[in-house]
Amino acid sequence: MAPNKVTTNEFVLALDQGTTSSRAIVFDREGTVRGVGQREFRQFYPRPGWVEHDAAEIWHSQLDVAREALRNAAVSAADVAALGITNQRETTLIWERATGRPLARAIVWQDRRTAPMCDQLRADGHADFLQSRTGLVLDAYFSGTKLAWLLDHVPGARQAAERGELAFGTVDTWLIWQLTGGAVHSTDPSNASRTMLFDLHTQDWSDDILALLRIPRSVLPTIAPSSAVVGRTQPEWLGGAIPIAGVAGDQQAATFGQACFAPGMAKNTYGTGCFMLMNVGDKPVASGHNLLSTVGWGLPDGQGAGWKPTYMLEGGVFVAGAAVQWLRDGLGIIQRSEEIESLAGSVADTDDVFMVPAFAGLGAPHWDPYARGTLVGLTRGTTRAHIARATLESIALQSAELLACMNADSSIDFTELRVDGGAARNDLLMQMQADLLGVPVVRPRVPESTALGAAGLAGLAVGFWADQEEFASKWQAERRFEPTWPASVREARMRRWRQAVELAKGWSRPE
Repeated sequence: MAPNKVTTNEFVLALDQGTTSSRAIVFDREGTVRGVGQREFRQFYPRPGWVEHDAAEIWHSQLDVAREALRNAAVSAADVAALGITNQRETTLIWERATGRPLARAIVWQDRRTAPMCDQLRADGHADFLQSRTGLVLDAYFSGTKLAWLLDHVPGARQAAERGELAFGTVDTWLIWQLTGGAVHSTDPSNASRTMLFDLHTQDWSDDILALLRIPRSVLPTIAPSSAVVGRTQPEWLGGAIPIAGVAGDQQAATFGQACFAPGMAKNTYGTGCFMLMNVGDKPVASGHNLLSTVGWGLPDGQGAGWKPTYMLEGGVFVAGAAVQWLRDGLGIIQRSEEIESLAGSVADTDDVFMVPAFAGLGAPHWDPYARGTLVGLTRGTTRAHIARATLESIALQSAELLACMNADSSIDFTELRVDGGAARNDLLMQMQADLLGVPVVRPRVPESTALGAAGLAGLAVGFWADQEEFASKWQAERRFEPTWPASVREARMRRWRQAVELAKGWSRPE
């Protein structure tokens, strides 16, 4: 991929807008972190199964931490070659084009309010059509039904949308709009492929799906390559007009940041949720195990505004780190999330206790929006340490289940798994993961893979790094966790896990 130009600026700024916090990181040419800003923001739970964010709070928190990261790095906008954006995916926003005013709170990816709409679409026979077009399983997780819900339930929204007065976006689009002062309404292929409105084969919005969900095409953003200058920041925001040159959904950005550029390479990110992605090359792979086929990134094809997609298989765990937060905030078993490692490590095993953290339903490969969190195997001998260990192990068990599905779908046997995200710093969890997978788990020197991926996409677009090979050369392993369990123990544990999952399924299904 030929860069647009060669830059002499020494830094790239990555905005990492996540589900529970907004972060910003300044990277240098070695991929080293030079400055960080981070701030948590509010979560709204207006009804059971509903999760919302304040769109204005997303923007202001992201702007504040971007300024903080620049201050902490002691650099100015003039020192920054480009800005990259990575974001919580599927979260859905609509706003007025004329004023930029959000019409409602953002509906977060975890939100389950459109599960009945998905049930109706499935009953009407649309599930196979939607999956074949989009690579996605019909589920409330994705943006399409969330957008349809907003148009139907926000007073006046549908009429305004049909008049061309409204803009829809995932969080990347919302931030680009704000950063450019409303001049740019765009997304990238990785985020577009998570909306359930995007045709994976034509690489464009699907008019058939838009008609099915009654969504006017005029609300949708344009789709630009993941690595390309799409606009510049308004000077008043960061002290200068910085090129916005890289965009990717958080999990795809992490895969890029882990330099998983060859088919068969895979990473797992341990955050609020847990997401495993495998590079499958330049053609999508249809899953026989309810995994998702998605775009990893679209790099410029050298022929104008088009791009060449790299495809992924993905499996998502809805609740991973959020289960540890629940132990802290809901049960009070721990005071700080970091305490879970020592507490869980104080017992040799879970004493046959299993935690299925299906607080927002189950993702791949089960796709049960009505599953709910379950603790099984409790006895009078169960302690908070057993529950803590079962909670950690549930993260590794869910991920191991996904790996087995990917092996079957791709006919590729993994040799290692690259890991990142906040919970990847937990050595006990990483050892559990290696034991349950039967392959080494590799943690990189720079754990900020998501932000680094956004920085990489932005840097490549402006010549900060010459090519993907130079960018990949910055990746280094910090630690390898080797598996220690024999296959018989691993397989027995997985069988017991599947029993626990069956008990959690369908719990909140309406009578």
